[in-house]
Amino acid sequence: MELHLKIKSAINAFKKFSLSGKLGLILILLILLMAIFAPWLSPHPHQRSSGSALIPPDSEHILGTDDLGIDLWAQITNGARISLLVGFGTALLAAVGGGIMGIVAAYKGGLIDKILMRLIDIMMVMPDLPVMILLAAFFGPSLFNIILVLAIFSWIRPARIVRSQVLMLKEQSYIKSAESYGAKSWYLIRKHFLPEVSPLLAVSIIRLSSRAIVAEAGLSFLGLGDPTSRSWGLIIHHALNFQGIYYTSFWRWWLLYPWLALTILTVSLAFIGRDLERIVDPRLGN
Repeated sequence: MELHLKIKSAINAFKKFSLSGKLGLILILLILLMAIFAPWLSPHPHQRSSGSALIPPDSEHILGTDDLGIDLWAQITNGARISLLVGFGTALLAAVGGGIMGIVAAYKGGLIDKILMRLIDIMMVMPDLPVMILLAAFFGPSLFNIILVLAIFSWIRPARIVRSQVLMLKEQSYIKSAESYGAKSWYLIRKHFLPEVSPLLAVSIIRLSSRAIVAEAGLSFLGLGDPTSRSWGLIIHHALNFQGIYYTSFWRWWLLYPWLALTILTVSLAFIGRDLERIVDPRLGN
């Protein structure tokens, strides 16, 4: 019975999405399935040669090969894992961390709130891309370090949104009543504040995922990503480093397909994020 209600609730939520939002959900689901079943979707390995170099798409290599003879379809299916891991890993870390900081700062107020707001002010005026490049180079090229660096510059938005929401919520009568009966801070955060701000955090996670995926691709494009990951940004980096890429036909598959995969993923997340924002706050749909 409980499973039936959950399925019905999921169907009703799906119906609230616009056509573009539904398309985005379907595409994200397909990319997720591609990432999960990556080892079985391609007969070729994604880290070593499986044919001649720079073969155009054919029946054996459906997206062609790169300059090392590595199958591009195998690289793109496995690169989906990297993009989703970095995107949602960064978003979860930033949204949960920023959300908790925003709740604590708004509820406690005083010095804690002032310190958080000054920190947010500093982070907002700091040029994020140069600092991200510097931190990525300092920490070293690994997926964990990339997620950590991106999360450092992604927690600001959820912290501000949650703080403003909690400042309003803590003045509600039921919160005041709970405090008068001796409810502790952690109880209020867990039972009242987190459930109220969770829809806002869900929207932030989608938004931050798209931003993190693009940022990871940018760092990989600059050569600061994990060289063993074969992410989409790293494929583009290798393609553009190939001498004369634009004077040959190689760009038609070596450069086009990873760029197309990256574009589809980020645009799908943008469609979903827009519709979620409208559902959470119906005033945005007017």
